[in-house]
Amino acid sequence: MIANAGARLPSDPAFLFSALRRFAFVTATHFPADPARHRRAVVFMIVAAVCWSTGGLLVRQLSITNAYEIVFWRSLFMTMFVAAVLVMMHGRAMPRAVRAAGYPGMLAGLLLAVSFFCFIGSVTRTTVANTFVLMSVTPLLAALAGWLVLRERVAARTWVAMASAFTGIAVMFGSAVDAGQLVGNLLALGVSASFAAQLIVLRKFHATVDMLPMVMIAGLWSLVPAWLLAGPFGATTHDVAVLLLMGCIQLGVGCLLATAASRTLSATELGLLALLEPILGPLWVWALLGEHPGTSALIGGAFVLCAVIANEAIAAWQGRGAGVHAPLPGP
Repeated sequence: MIANAGARLPSDPAFLFSALRRFAFVTATHFPADPARHRRAVVFMIVAAVCWSTGGLLVRQLSITNAYEIVFWRSLFMTMFVAAVLVMMHGRAMPRAVRAAGYPGMLAGLLLAVSFFCFIGSVTRTTVANTFVLMSVTPLLAALAGWLVLRERVAARTWVAMASAFTGIAVMFGSAVDAGQLVGNLLALGVSASFAAQLIVLRKFHATVDMLPMVMIAGLWSLVPAWLLAGPFGATTHDVAVLLLMGCIQLGVGCLLATAASRTLSATELGLLALLEPILGPLWVWALLGEHPGTSALIGGAFVLCAVIANEAIAAWQGRGAGVHAPLPGP
């Protein structure tokens, strides 16, 4: 074999092409990408997580508490913003870029729309800390769903992380029953469950869906039911301005930056940086509005966040993805 390969080396174009391809693969996997590009992607992902983390703070600035009306206005502004960005990116080919998402993109967009309703419903019924901390278990729920539905292997460390996280969730729910926040906590878990289901759908169909068209699809899915269920609208000019900020900046810009970052960063890096969202979200309302999460929420939240962060960090140290990651768009 060696002699035969050696004889072919000088003149066989297929052999030369194969050798060049192997060299490119080795170069890409053993030498780091452009450091400046990587740093820029890290900054983009950090800013995206910061944008997503302001959701609870912005909801607290509203005078309206009707979750359906909030979802309607935010989805409307988000859809318009993302559509404008897609037109700038694709021009007349924008409809084709949206159609390229196909059936998996439509179903994933529907699940993302469900998370919009669950997130707003949760934040209006429980503390921001409870909402964001319970949302952070998405990677663990996705790993569990992958094991149940797709028969994917789950690492031992992820099982340990699940046990620790669910212990923290039990502590948080134990205090929420007395505080009347049980529904809000369940809706927060609904956000995680819909994200996990979204990822399983994409993996089931082996689909890679561009985030921005999928976010616009989710906005379109959520507009009609939110309008039908909202009843009489009561948003003030101030409320509309805050909701404009939520749709365009908190979700639209966040997803735009995360899309750009995902082209450079690994799944593990994206997962770790995205955890800034559940960490920063409760801090904004605690520091700026004095919304204390409560002792039980702090204890339970510590269990959950430590479990998720440790699982992601160990995966990064081992040099591979942390099992299953949640889709990036924050609710």
